[in-house]
Amino acid sequence: MAIKVGDTAPDFTLTSQTGESVSLGDFRGNTAVVLYFYPKDDTPGCTSEACAFRDSYQVFKDAGAEVIGVSSDSAYDHEQFAKKHNLPFILLSDSGSQVRKLYGVPATLWILPGRVTYVIDKEGVVRHIFDSMLDFKAHVDEALRTLKAIPA
Repeated sequence: MAIKVGDTAPDFTLTSQTGESVSLGDFRGNTAVVLYFYPKDDTPGCTSEACAFRDSYQVFKDAGAEVIGVSSDSAYDHEQFAKKHNLPFILLSDSGSQVRKLYGVPATLWILPGRVTYVIDKEGVVRHIFDSMLDFKAHVDEALRTLKAIPA
């Protein structure tokens, strides 16, 4: 069952690129979260998207949000990807795609993991969902537009 706008975002715990366990619930009550699912580290589209989030990271922080990227790559692969592209945000390893399935992120052509961004407010409510495999920069633009519309 796919998560919808207005739903409470399901909590989960995954390993980050630094080897730490990160839970979505750790942010609840403190900060909004831009949770973006992407297919694979260091591929052209995923690199473009990650770098777009990197380039706007301070704007997200100023808007009261943390950016978290999720793919099925290993924590080690995430670490290498983050170092190579100077990514300042959290990357989580969903090696069995359990969280991807929990959120109902669709596959493209039934084989490629989808690219979906969720904007989750401080209370843990999903405020916006954006799904586009090819419009990488729009994930950033849509998330920022939504964050600016959420009352402080």
